[in-house]
Amino acid sequence: MSVTLEKLTPMMRQYRGIKDANPDAILFFRMGDFYEMFFEDAVTASRVLGLTLTTRDRNSENPVPMAGVPWHASERYIARLIRAGHRVVVCDQVGDAAQAKGLVDRAVTEVVTPGTALAEGLLTERENNFLLSVAVIKGMVGVAVADVSTGEFAVDEAPIERLSEYLERFEPREVLLAEEWEPTPELSAALDERLLTRRPGWQFALAEGQSTLEAHFGLHGLEGLGLEVSGPALGAAGALLRYLKEVRHNELRHLTSVRRIDTGSTMFLDEATRRNLEILKPAFDGPDTSLLHILDRTRTAPGGRRLRSWLEQPLLDRPAIEARHDALADFIARTVIADELADLLGAAHDLERLLGRAACGKASPRDLSAIGQTSVRTVDLRRVGGVFQAERLALLAADITDLSDLGRRLLGALIDDPPATIADGGVFRDGFHPELDELRRGNLSGKEWIAALQSRERERTGIPSLKVGFNKVFGYYLEITNTHKGLVPDDYIRKQTLVNAERYVTPDLKEQEARVLGAEDRIRKLESELFRALREEVVAEAVAIRATAAALAELDALLALATAAREQSFVRPTMVDRPMLRIRDGRHPVVARLLPSGQFVPNDIDMDDGERQILLITGPNMAGKSTYLRQTALIVLMAQVGSFVPASAATIGIVDRIFTRIGASDSIARGRSTFMVEMQETAAILRNATDRSLVVLDEVGRGTSTFDGLSIAWAVTEYLHEGTPGRPRTLFATHYHELTHLARDLPRVVNLNVQVREWNDQVHFLHKIVAGAADRSYGIQVARLAGLPEAVLARAREVLEHLEAGRLDRVEDSVNEEAKPQLDLFEPPGEEVLAELVRLNPETLTPIEALGELDRLRRLYLNGNMGKRR
Repeated sequence: MSVTLEKLTPMMRQYRGIKDANPDAILFFRMGDFYEMFFEDAVTASRVLGLTLTTRDRNSENPVPMAGVPWHASERYIARLIRAGHRVVVCDQVGDAAQAKGLVDRAVTEVVTPGTALAEGLLTERENNFLLSVAVIKGMVGVAVADVSTGEFAVDEAPIERLSEYLERFEPREVLLAEEWEPTPELSAALDERLLTRRPGWQFALAEGQSTLEAHFGLHGLEGLGLEVSGPALGAAGALLRYLKEVRHNELRHLTSVRRIDTGSTMFLDEATRRNLEILKPAFDGPDTSLLHILDRTRTAPGGRRLRSWLEQPLLDRPAIEARHDALADFIARTVIADELADLLGAAHDLERLLGRAACGKASPRDLSAIGQTSVRTVDLRRVGGVFQAERLALLAADITDLSDLGRRLLGALIDDPPATIADGGVFRDGFHPELDELRRGNLSGKEWIAALQSRERERTGIPSLKVGFNKVFGYYLEITNTHKGLVPDDYIRKQTLVNAERYVTPDLKEQEARVLGAEDRIRKLESELFRALREEVVAEAVAIRATAAALAELDALLALATAAREQSFVRPTMVDRPMLRIRDGRHPVVARLLPSGQFVPNDIDMDDGERQILLITGPNMAGKSTYLRQTALIVLMAQVGSFVPASAATIGIVDRIFTRIGASDSIARGRSTFMVEMQETAAILRNATDRSLVVLDEVGRGTSTFDGLSIAWAVTEYLHEGTPGRPRTLFATHYHELTHLARDLPRVVNLNVQVREWNDQVHFLHKIVAGAADRSYGIQVARLAGLPEAVLARAREVLEHLEAGRLDRVEDSVNEEAKPQLDLFEPPGEEVLAELVRLNPETLTPIEALGELDRLRRLYLNGNMGKRR
């Protein structure tokens, strides 16, 4: 929307200059009690926020589209814009409007983007909010990731092909890229799902990154950080720090350290596996049926974030896993003390995010009060945490710093229920600061004088309706209705005329007003100074607060897992390094929890890389195959997270990856059909599975014709048995019963099936996994349970009977007579050949005659099949 700059008013030229410096963001421009938006921003905001679009300078030759929101409600409007994928620039009045000659000075005070948000309304309480930066040098990618709301900061570098892994691992809300870097089509597809922010390429340079890191941490050289990176990761980190400091307008002193992302010690779960196993969220709308929901008994938001990150990145190191198991066992053994710790944690606030807001100058009086309330409890948290004997719990208790002195200073300064903002005033207790107390007393006496003025003047003037009022324009005044104009004293000075009244002032009133307003102004300025000093005390303890917050978060996550184990009768698994898996009475953690007590049917599983590498599971739909597959994967995942597991006993060989190929889905936006997605997921498994992996396949090849699908499933099974980099433990549920023949030829393939019971053409699912292969899938019986009309079911049984007999010509006109039944991997013999064979009497045939008959039957069979093909 282009308007000549010279034709704009001075204020609109001021707006245009700030907007031109921030072209890719929506500008919130402070005007009095509103943030206004103009031009194209107004049009966008009115659409996204549902605001009324009005016009400024309507009668001029340059009318300007305009929309606005109240300044006190701006946070919720900004949150909606951020969730819609927009950036917002906040421009406030930085000059004193009362002293300004002409335009009030305005400047950008905050830039809000999805990856740099701090306000509570812009964040999800129990999820991290990551910003990720990418630098590319000669086929290597450097990544830096930070959550400015919590102070987390980490870097890594790897071959560029692994960039998508970092995107899936951290799910960043915003990604920084160099302006000139062009990703490959594959990487573009992954990046296009994120908000991309392009920055000048020089900001990603290695030397620039090193100097930025050195300046931020106050170092000469980076050896002290122990990062062991020297390439593009430094450039990515430097670009990320520079961007955060520009956006937040401060030094980010809560980013007290940077770590190397240790991908070698945690398992990578791809998006398909997270979705298929419903680890973090359910697959469908409705009640939360995720694993996270079942396990999350955390008392704090940081504990919830920590547990979520554990589920996203299970451990690979056996001692680290067992250290968590030891902690859970200690909690369960000392229930009374564990409950005391839970109560203390329940009263703790989110120190990570409170510190983040304080360090970025955004903390409110209520935030500092919350820090104080949690800080005074650190003595008890350290004492109770130190009672436990598990090594990990002892280390965490030692990491809790005694912050009680800081807490007492904060709570001693602030009133019990402080206001939401410092601008509201009345933040500090009486007695906290002598000068503030004196100003308050003077202000109070002035207000008392003014409050008594109304009764005094009514008595003096004889005007019963006289009243004292105040507004921001005229200050304090005496208002007298026109009825009593004749009684106005001579010392009253007319200030404003209304329709039915006049407003006046007196010299004494103006003197007291100056005293009151001057005192209020000095009180506001002094409270702001005192609050900044108090906030600085908090930031000065950033290192100790961050270490304490991290320890409390981990204690809370461990205690949550122990509580879930106690409530749901989970057992401690035995972890081994051998590629084996033995579970007794395993249960699906979510399904077993949702069903009434005693209704879930537990099952065993026994796998290794010797005789039981691949388990082929057949049986009808709805009988429990998918549940069995998923529960096995979830039990392994839970064990490596550090949780106890839903079983009566479990010995688990640590897996390096869990791969899943489950269900049917498509990606229309990317031009990928259901079958294409299925094959891409299968291809990823075959390329990446090792002998330490766990592979879960729930149908392969069902998205194409029967013969094509069966052939692919057959070849995939053989490849998993022999052709991958290793021999991954594999569970394969299928309706291709022909695959069960593989158990005769492949020594590490074992057939299992789900028990069913038939009675009067009805099938009853027993949900029990037993040895052997199923002979059919009971699809028509399941269709009846789904509610198909009886006429359809009857016709389906008729068609099935002819198909199983190989007589397509008996299936009325609705079935193509020349279609070839896809019922088996091998062509069944024709009925004519079978009839001839039955008529033969072997006892009456000589050897020569037998050979002749065999040749005749062979030719009869071949001629018949060739005729069908023609």
